[in-house]
Amino acid sequence: MIFMKRTGYWKDVNPTGMIADFRLVWQQAGHNRWRIAALSAACTFAVFYLMAQQEGEAPHPPPKVTYISTLPAHRTDKEIMAENRANQKRKEAWQAEQAKRDEMVRDIYRTIGRASGMDVDKIERDAAKERAAEEKAADEKAKAEIAAGRAAAEARAKQQQEQQQQ
Repeated sequence: MIFMKRTGYWKDVNPTGMIADFRLVWQQAGHNRWRIAALSAACTFAVFYLMAQQEGEAPHPPPKVTYISTLPAHRTDKEIMAENRANQKRKEAWQAEQAKRDEMVRDIYRTIGRASGMDVDKIERDAAKERAAEEKAADEKAKAEIAAGRAAAEARAKQQQEQQQQ
C-alpha cells in the first residue's frame, strides 16, 4: 500500500536491497553479531551523548547605545559660538601653562647638563635642526598626500563626466 507517490530522490531508493545487504552482513558476523551490534550501539550512543553535553554560545548581540546629551537641545547659534570661544580660551590657557612647565623642565635639564660638563647649547641646536627636518618631512608628506587625494578626486570627476556623456 503506497501512501505517497515516490518523487525526486526517493523514486530511486529501493529499501529491499538495503535489507538484503543487512541480512547478508548479519549472517556473516556469526556468533559475534550481538557483540558487534552492542558495540556499534554503544559507540553511537556515546557520540550522541557527547554532542548533547556540549554547549555553544551565539555571538553577543551588539550593545544598545543610549545617547546622553549634556547640552541643551535647543541652543542658539550665538550660545554655541560663545561656548566654543570659552572652550578655546580654556584650551589656550592650558597650552600656555603646559608650555611654561615644559620650559621649566628644559631649564632643569640644561642645569643638569651644564653641571655634568655637556655642551647644552650644541645639543639644543642639533635638536632644533632635527625637529625642523622632521617638520619639513611631515609637511612634504602631507603635501604629497593632498596632491594624491586631489589627483584621485580629479580622476573620479573626469570618469563621472565621461560616464554622464555616454
